[in-house]
Amino acid sequence: MPEEPESVVVVGGGVAGLSAALFTARAGVSTRIVSTGESILNRNAHLENYPGFPAGINPRLLLELMRAQVRRAGGWFTDGEVTRVTPTDDGFETATADGEEFESTYVVAASWSDASYLHGLDLEFVDRGSKEFVGVDDGGRTSVDGLYAAGRLAEQHHQTIVAAGHGAQVGLALVEDSDVDFYHDWTAPEGYFTDRGREVPPGCEEISEAERQRREEESLEMMKRYFEEPMPGEPTMHPSIADDE
Repeated sequence: MPEEPESVVVVGGGVAGLSAALFTARAGVSTRIVSTGESILNRNAHLENYPGFPAGINPRLLLELMRAQVRRAGGWFTDGEVTRVTPTDDGFETATADGEEFESTYVVAASWSDASYLHGLDLEFVDRGSKEFVGVDDGGRTSVDGLYAAGRLAEQHHQTIVAAGHGAQVGLALVEDSDVDFYHDWTAPEGYFTDRGREVPPGCEEISEAERQRREEESLEMMKRYFEEPMPGEPTMHPSIADDE
């Protein structure tokens, strides 16, 4: 592995890729998301069964909330269509249609069920009619060391919460496989560990009551801004449906 900090390129900006990116970025893995910006979730008119929203939520708003959370965690976004992933001595090189190339220690393939950009790799591919998936283990690891697949591309159920959960599982598996000293993504009350004579584990944080209140107020204020007005835009129709105009 290179001496530079661990890094990952996440291919795909849907809920699976964003969930994986959130966990890798928070753990300190340098995280870049390369995406066309067209998540399959954009075709949903109103998302009804995502936990935490009793009356449902605008799917495009959910994506925007997740993108903001990944940015806040330290991840960054690049617009582009990935055409090729190639192994290197230190990891991978990810190339886009407009000629950009990104080197990374790891790659998380979290795009829709089109694995054509991975065809140059020695992977297990699974064909299901017009869909193509990548074979993975329980942590989203493929047969190529350092390459992971998350969400629908890994043949997960076609549900937003399932894709998000699998993305998080893959992100955690990557962190566990990396050299990052990371135990748990957990913010605890002040004294939770130290008052028992224990060190705060890597990835955990103790905060005072005043800091907890500050963070809650910040959270409420941010959510008010996002939910103040309806999300602009309309669902994207299936490509097979002709434009009436």
